[in-house]
Amino acid sequence: MSLRIFLADDHEVVRLGLRTLLEKDTGWKVVGEASNGRDAVEQVRDLKPDVVVMDLTMPQLNGLEATRQILRDAPRTAVMILSVNESEDIVHEVLSAGARGFMLKSDAGKDLLVAVEGLHQGRPFFSARVADYVLQHYHKRGTGAPEPIVTPSSTLTAREREVLQLLVEGQSNKEVAASLGIGVKTAEAHRANLMKKLGVHSMSELVRYAIRNKIVEP
Repeated sequence: MSLRIFLADDHEVVRLGLRTLLEKDTGWKVVGEASNGRDAVEQVRDLKPDVVVMDLTMPQLNGLEATRQILRDAPRTAVMILSVNESEDIVHEVLSAGARGFMLKSDAGKDLLVAVEGLHQGRPFFSARVADYVLQHYHKRGTGAPEPIVTPSSTLTAREREVLQLLVEGQSNKEVAASLGIGVKTAEAHRANLMKKLGVHSMSELVRYAIRNKIVEP
C-alpha cells in the first residue's frame, strides 16, 4: 500500500526521525514537511496527502488550528496529533478540531506505523494512556453522533484563534494585522473579543491561558 504522508513539527530532528521511521521498509512517501502550522496548512492544501502527522504546539499556528484549516480544505486527509501531554483538556481539543488520532510522542517509535496505516483505512487511533479516557467520555448519543465538545476556546472563531496565538508569541496589534492581512482596528477588535470570551483581562492572563492549553510552549 502506497501512502503519501505530510509531517509538521518545529524541530528538524523530530521530522527527520519521523521520516526515517515512516519510509523505512514501508513503500510510503513523505511528500512534504513544515516547521510551523501556517506553512503546513498552505502545503497540505496543494499536496493533499493521505495522512498528516502534526505536532500539537508549533509557531504561528498551533496544531489544533492547523488541523481545523487542513480539514476544511482537504477533508479526506486524516490527521494524527502528536503531543508530550495527554491531559483531558487536550484530548477534548484534539477531537474537537477533527483529528482522527492522538499519540504521545513517547509512543511514536512503537505505534506510529500501525496508527498511520489505520488512519488511512478509516480507523481512529489513540495512545493507550488516553484510550480509556476517550471510551469513557466520548459515548454515542441515540442518534449515533458524538457528544458535542464545548471548551472555552471552542467558542472562538478561527480568526480569533489565529490572533490569540500571534499575540501570545509577542506580536503587537500592528504586527498581527500585517501577518493576517487585516486592518489594525480589526486586529484590535479580535483581541478584545477573544479576551472577553476567555474571561481574561490582561496579556499575562492570556499567555497563561495559551500555555495551559498547549497553544504555545512556555
